[in-house]
Amino acid sequence: MPDPTPTPERPGALAPEDGRALLEVRDLGVEFLRRGAEPVRAVDGVSLTVRPGEVRGLVGESGSGKSVTSLAVMGLLPRRSSRVTGSVRLAGTELLGMAPRRLAALRGDQMAMVFQDPMSSLNPVVPIGTQVTEVLRTHTDADRAAARDEAEDLLRRVGIPDPRRRLRDYPHQLSGGMRQRALIAIALACKPRLLIADEPTTALDVTIQAQVLELLRQLVGESGTAMLLITHDLGVVAGLCDDVTVMYSGRVVEAAPRRELFARPAHRYTEGLLASVPRLDSARGEPLRPIPGTPRDVLPWSRACAFAPRCAHADRACADPSLALRGLEGLPAEHLARCAHPARPGDAAPVAAGAGA
Repeated sequence: MPDPTPTPERPGALAPEDGRALLEVRDLGVEFLRRGAEPVRAVDGVSLTVRPGEVRGLVGESGSGKSVTSLAVMGLLPRRSSRVTGSVRLAGTELLGMAPRRLAALRGDQMAMVFQDPMSSLNPVVPIGTQVTEVLRTHTDADRAAARDEAEDLLRRVGIPDPRRRLRDYPHQLSGGMRQRALIAIALACKPRLLIADEPTTALDVTIQAQVLELLRQLVGESGTAMLLITHDLGVVAGLCDDVTVMYSGRVVEAAPRRELFARPAHRYTEGLLASVPRLDSARGEPLRPIPGTPRDVLPWSRACAFAPRCAHADRACADPSLALRGLEGLPAEHLARCAHPARPGDAAPVAAGAGA
């Protein structure tokens, strides 16, 4: 079995850990450039950390900037049509501005990503076995036979039956759940120190979702991998994450340990997300309370809180562009929120949109 342990001689190796968080993102900004028009700012000042063996959830509706954040961390955004600012450090090594060849050596080795749609992420004309062994042969000194044996073992560990035969199969010959498992096997082939999972259970039935999540939980626990889990499913967050970062319109609006966030949500957006989830302990016939409007109903952060048009508590105080992510009275120091009217225990979730700020 090839040894993926980082060494000074191994391409892409990082410095040893020194007790800091494995992934440190500071003031990350992403703009998409448009010819003859103003740039579109998709991510605005995002900061977060992930420690070894920790799972941090990145939560928000579609369009909140979660996936763009992950692509910026991985260095996968197009260089010609996007501008990335801030700092992304992996084990103390700055990734932004790193030479493309060295960054490519880190991907698949020190950091890996499980993409949202395995059918479009896997090469449809290349057998699964070749796609797994390619990672091993690129980042380790394994020969063809050793890489194939390791690929078979990886498929077995992620729960794919008859892995030797499946190595010869093409993606279209696998079920959705097996394709997702194969993608996880590829991502984990070199035992990366950072794993980013972008909606890993999308389009899977409930039983397969549970199996994939249990697999990820076991892998993080066994290897001490740091994982950034991107999802809009708060049920997944409740079952898998240690800490949660909530994004809205490109900015972080709340960050807290999982139990603290579910027990005492502070930002009105987080409160609305939790109120819209069906609960088994709700009274029979009690209606769901969805967040009014859509993610497109926003104000620019440069003018006000972007969530104000959808918030029943919005008033003139929300028209403050300097509103910062901060600690709040009565909450633990690690619980931060960006809200002029934070929720308090016992508050009712908003049921109608306000007039905006």
